Amino acid sequence: MKNNLIKAIAKGGMVRISSIDGTEIVQKAAEFHKTSATASAALGRLLMATALMSQEFKDNLCKLTLKIQGDGPIGELLCVGSKEHVKGYALNPEIELEPNSKGKLDVSGAVGKGYLYVIKDLKLKEPYVGQVPLYTGEIAEDIAYYYTISEQINSAVGLGVLVDKDLSIKKAGGFIIQMLPDADPLLSDFITYRLEEIPSITKMMEDGKEMRDILEFIFEGMDFEILEESYVDYYCDCSREKVEKALISIGKKELLEIAKDNKDEELVCHFCNKKYIFTPGDIQKLI
Repeated sequence: MKNNLIKAIAKGGMVRISSIDGTEIVQKAAEFHKTSATASAALGRLLMATALMSQEFKDNLCKLTLKIQGDGPIGELLCVGSKEHVKGYALNPEIELEPNSKGKLDVSGAVGKGYLYVIKDLKLKEPYVGQVPLYTGEIAEDIAYYYTISEQINSAVGLGVLVDKDLSIKKAGGFIIQMLPDADPLLSDFITYRLEEIPSITKMMEDGKEMRDILEFIFEGMDFEILEESYVDYYCDCSREKVEKALISIGKKELLEIAKDNKDEELVCHFCNKKYIFTPGDIQKLI
């Protein structure tokens, strides 16, 4: 199993870096949800952001949820992640738009205007909930805007998904680069300038570079040091038992109404499209 996530530092720890080769993750999501090219790009970017941001947790019990509610045709985007797993869905995964003015997949047009929600379940009494307006709808810029506004962390975020003609995922990758509060402002300006000058993540990956190569290129001459390499997978933990608990949670009255129809009930998992069938007898047992 190949590591796909790197945590690193530069300039003696003044710069923190997390990066991911998300090709396999986004490909699995595309297969589960049968996404269009534009939806693959939008969902893929949010999945990788979720995987990267989840690395701040100490263990796999803590959960991060990123939710985008925009007025664009793709509808709600929602991803849930931990240190090892990530999953997500787009409400309308088959929508497709014409390329934008730059000839790129129009993620911003698909998302529209709205809000980004960041929900951190740290296994305390109440989860932390942050909310910011969407800055551009391109997702990477929206994540950076969240860090700036809600957590006061100067951050650069890059997220890219390259979709092939057959809708398979050729390459997908991303990074989050953050400056410590006491870092030299000139260092931040220099990194920003360098990021503006380099090719896109997916272009460098398509040219054969791995994320390690890309980071070493970006931080050349800045004492770049890899601290940890790990693996994050697209994984849905749904089960019949969890679906039964969800049905029970709607209450006896609602279950009695369902039972009146005397028909099989089919429930589908949002994250992996697995179907669960409940016969009238199954519903009676839950009642």
